[in-house]
Amino acid sequence: MPDKKNYWTQQRPDGKWESKREGATRASKVTDTQSGAWAHSREKAAETKGEAFLKGRDGKIRERNTYGKDPYPPKG
Repeated sequence: MPDKKNYWTQQRPDGKWESKREGATRASKVTDTQSGAWAHSREKAAETKGEAFLKGRDGKIRERNTYGKDPYPPKG
């Protein structure tokens, strides 16, 4: 089940960059630059106390920021 607090930044097939809420079908914001979309994702994740994920051109997660409760040490 998707966590609606999380935001993803990734490159679109047309070469532009998008910021998208987890589980959404449409992008929240589309920009020409990666930095613009990443800034939007971090801002929205901070507002919702979620996480922001940045996917590189290869599709792998390159950076991750947590803004909500992140207990340390982790349970388990």
